[in-house]
Amino acid sequence: MAHRPTPEQRREFGAFLSSRRARLVPAEFGLPSGPRRTPGLRREEVAALAGVSVSWYTWLEQGRDIQPSADALKRIAKVLKLDRIEAAHLFALSALTAPAAPTGGGVSAGLELLVRAIDPIPAYVRNTRFDILAWNDAVADLLVDYGLLQAHERNTLRLLFLYIPYRTRILDWEQMARGMLSAFRAARAQAHDQAPFDSLVEELSLQSPEFRSWWQDTDVKGFEEGRKRVLHPVTGQVLDFTYVALTPEGRPDLSLVTYIPRPAARD
Repeated sequence: MAHRPTPEQRREFGAFLSSRRARLVPAEFGLPSGPRRTPGLRREEVAALAGVSVSWYTWLEQGRDIQPSADALKRIAKVLKLDRIEAAHLFALSALTAPAAPTGGGVSAGLELLVRAIDPIPAYVRNTRFDILAWNDAVADLLVDYGLLQAHERNTLRLLFLYIPYRTRILDWEQMARGMLSAFRAARAQAHDQAPFDSLVEELSLQSPEFRSWWQDTDVKGFEEGRKRVLHPVTGQVLDFTYVALTPEGRPDLSLVTYIPRPAARD
């Protein structure tokens, strides 16, 4: 059910529209590509392509208290060339679509058994806030023994930005941290209760200059699959993995994350 967006949501909504408009290439729309004061398309050009008035679209970017229709948002998303994750983020900020299932709730006995059974493949279960809820010995040996941490410390973002052993163990750290933060930003927009997300944002903003700076970005994306390189804590060997995140049936608030060793490159 739709609800009125908060002032903060409207601000984020406008900033997101503006950032996506700025990355568009005028020539791809048959528009003159000569000198422009700012990158991308002008507001009036986006409005014309989406079939809405210039003043109305300007109000959207300004975060005015207006409620766009789903049809208008679909047209705007098409003009801005938003991908699936970005379009879902736009709709979530507009409060037009029902948010994803709330975070919280425990891990079923079966899912916890699965995580332990696939050892020696490193694996854990996380929620949309990136709290680690269950894990096996392989991932504890590879990254960190979550059992030695307090419950509030078992959060991937918190570990990435604040826990030095975890941070130094992951190669390509900045790329990984920015990607995780982008996925977190998208999850927050779709959450029923944003308070747990905001409390983590406040903590990390106070303690991490990188987080405080990067949180101002507008990028959103999924984080279901990719490459992760990890420095082995004992041997110092660089281990190369493909990480895959799967959503258990009936639990859209959870992800089962596995680290699958990549085959060695052939000469």
